[in-house]
Amino acid sequence: MTKTTDRPDAPQAAPSPFRFGYGTNGLTDLRLDDALGLLADLGYAGVGLTLDHMHLDPLAPDLATRTRHVARSLERLGLTATIETGARYVLDPRRKHGPSLLDPDPDARAARVRVLIRAVQVAADLGAHAVHCFSGITPDGTREDDAWLRLAEALGPVLDAASGAGVPLAIEPEPGHLLSTLADFHRLRHELGDPEPQFLGLTLDIGHCQCLEPQPPADCVRAAAPWLRHVQIEDMRRGVHEHLPFGDGEIDFPPVLEALASTGYQGLTVVELPRHSHAGPQLASQSIEFLHKAATEAVRSAPIPTPAGGGAP
Repeated sequence: MTKTTDRPDAPQAAPSPFRFGYGTNGLTDLRLDDALGLLADLGYAGVGLTLDHMHLDPLAPDLATRTRHVARSLERLGLTATIETGARYVLDPRRKHGPSLLDPDPDARAARVRVLIRAVQVAADLGAHAVHCFSGITPDGTREDDAWLRLAEALGPVLDAASGAGVPLAIEPEPGHLLSTLADFHRLRHELGDPEPQFLGLTLDIGHCQCLEPQPPADCVRAAAPWLRHVQIEDMRRGVHEHLPFGDGEIDFPPVLEALASTGYQGLTVVELPRHSHAGPQLASQSIEFLHKAATEAVRSAPIPTPAGGGAP
């Protein structure tokens, strides 16, 4: 199959420097090969690939073989990737996102660490530009200071693996988790001794900014710029953690994209609609159309120089 960019009937690419992707956690009703083909046909630049049992299972004995197959598919289709690790039940079929990096049981925490280290290896094998992760919810009865110490301790070997593989770890502030805001990200950096941004970076979810950050999303983008390694995007309403299709929430997207481009960020900006897989193909099509229009408006209102090169910073 030829690369999407070579197809005369492919949708017009969004104005540079925007590189849009779509998350496979919003395409769980499709086989992975079918999902990747769909995204290439729609004109996406890449994919946020969640390691999960229905796509690329991080616990499968044939993971290395399947990863090589995915790498060939990405290359053939002209797609890049971010590895996402938010699978709900990949480790425990009864506990959503369990065990986490904050689990009271050291063996349980170690299981999560092993999956993250495996994700780093997958990312390196795929040439992915970052590995996404999050802290998890503070367990009942756990003191906050103890939770932060657990998180920092658990992330130590993951950071070592990421730095050795040359793949940034991009932790996401997640509503309801121990690390839920940009301020919390900076606390983690301090707990870890202020590692370099190329080792410990940030996943910024634009909807989460609308949901709970004190600043507007565009200001959050500018504040996060030095550590930005992965971006997720969807609509959302203030105070309600519900990922919504574009136009169903409150976010004004052209200023967000203008701010994003002005930072020099060149990684993927991935549509994150994990509860909409039943309508995944339709929403993937509608989302790329919406983002192209918003990007055009952002560039028209404040022309942004095209950066040299195409990789992540």
